[in-house]
Amino acid sequence: MQGVTTKAPASAAAGQRRTPIQAILFQLRAFIALIILFGFFAVYSDSFLQTNNLIILTKQVAINAILGIGMTFVILTGGIDLSVGSVVGLCGMVVGGLINEGIILPMFGVVIYFNVWIVMFLTLLVGMAVGAFNGVLVTRFSVAPFIATLGTLYIARGLALLRNNGATFPNLIGDPELGNTGFPKLGTGEILDLPYSIWIMAALALFATFIATKTPFGRQIYAIGGNERAARLSGVRVKVVTLVAYVISGFCSAVVGLIITSQLVSAHPATGQSFELNAIAAVVLGGTSLSGGRGTIGGTIIGAFVIGVLNNGMIIEGVSSFWQTVITGIVIILAVIIDQLQHRLQERNVI
Repeated sequence: MQGVTTKAPASAAAGQRRTPIQAILFQLRAFIALIILFGFFAVYSDSFLQTNNLIILTKQVAINAILGIGMTFVILTGGIDLSVGSVVGLCGMVVGGLINEGIILPMFGVVIYFNVWIVMFLTLLVGMAVGAFNGVLVTRFSVAPFIATLGTLYIARGLALLRNNGATFPNLIGDPELGNTGFPKLGTGEILDLPYSIWIMAALALFATFIATKTPFGRQIYAIGGNERAARLSGVRVKVVTLVAYVISGFCSAVVGLIITSQLVSAHPATGQSFELNAIAAVVLGGTSLSGGRGTIGGTIIGAFVIGVLNNGMIIEGVSSFWQTVITGIVIILAVIIDQLQHRLQERNVI
């Protein structure tokens, strides 16, 4: 009627006003958690903000973050990679064997030793090969990602143990006469007073972000995780893209294997145990949905920092390692609960 005005209910109007804030809070939850943790430990610990501690903290974060970058691509497709920790150990044993023993060719009676750059390149190829193996199991043989990568977890760990009968490859400094020296520099070298591992993390994060947001491959990754059937019907080569995601995860695992082995100047077959759990935790805390199709590389990096700050702060405060494990588990569960809540609210168009 003319001259008559209508007014939306106050509750509806308030709901409309709250919606943007809710969405922002959900999207920034990992960053908010990081700020709270950082502020808490900065206030209650005199040594937390010391430069040496922050560098150590970031070095620890770099390991989880690099693994998390590869894991993010896999989870975005709706899959998961439980083998990354074992691949870290396997790649460490590969580089250790190549430096200390070389490649023995008994039929020719010779031993081949490679330059350290070639050693690292071959190690990266091993990690990518394991990733490709996972990808083939998932895409060609239709094995569930959880089962496929769980099996690879045991295979890779077993191969790491077999490489030197369960023993360690010590003193990976190489021999000048063989031309294979310089490997420890990867773990001890610095640029602008920051360890190489931090720069590697930053470079991989920037490159991965570019791939995920600015390339057709990145868009296809999200499309597969969002709706695999729709992606296939739209022309996406689902099997190829999924396989490449697992190769990326294997590559990142190999990078971590090289970094840790270089830092320790030795290779042990048990290296990397439970690393897959921290990588998955970083991805989930960063807001990537375990069902695929939603998440960011930046969120994973923040998630890795949340775990790193939490662990570092608890160590400084003298919290028992047992309680550290319990608290980390609780944080992961809360992150998954919040992710599921966000998913349900989005389905109901509440946020």
